[in-house]
Amino acid sequence: MDKKLSLYNQLEHIKQQSSVCTDCQLSNTRSNVVFGSGDVEAKFAVVGEGPSAADNHIGFPFSGPAGNMLDEVLVANGLTRSAIWLTNIIKCRAVSLKGPKQKNRLPKASEIKACSKWLHHELTLIQPIVILCLGATAAKVIIHQRFRITEERGTWFTDSFYAPWTMATYNPAYILRQEGDSYSTMRQTVIDDIGNAVQRLNEPIEHSRTTLF
Repeated sequence: MDKKLSLYNQLEHIKQQSSVCTDCQLSNTRSNVVFGSGDVEAKFAVVGEGPSAADNHIGFPFSGPAGNMLDEVLVANGLTRSAIWLTNIIKCRAVSLKGPKQKNRLPKASEIKACSKWLHHELTLIQPIVILCLGATAAKVIIHQRFRITEERGTWFTDSFYAPWTMATYNPAYILRQEGDSYSTMRQTVIDDIGNAVQRLNEPIEHSRTTLF
């Protein structure tokens, strides 16, 4: 069995296990567990906060309006989601109930902890060279607990457990809530940050890893 098929089979096994997970209360409100997707041999991983309403409905990450924007900023850098690994720190949509409606909310620390094993399995198997976190919530898990997106966006970190190079940029879902110049500026910032990540990805691996030791 070749390496890629072996990785695929291992990730499919983990995906099946996660699909019946009941380790936190989000299992009571989800429609689908939303596992990562993309190239199992990808050296570039993009990690978001959690599934949207659209993701929860179809079981696929970044499938709604934020996903459309993500596709656009990837294409602006010559990438598609099939060439990366795309996932979230939690696999079930985090919601609060307001009357009959469900509203997105930030995941609780207990939910992130309960879901951490699935993210750990994904990233440990894939072994990306570069991880780009979308938003502060993901960055606090991958980079460091006190991460501040306004101060540390675009900064490279070399002490993550999961990759030699990690960085954070704005979450497309957050950008979609902006208007006018703020929207345009943030969208271009994400394009530039992905371009930075691609450039880092294309550097010799030996050079990148030397910063860790």
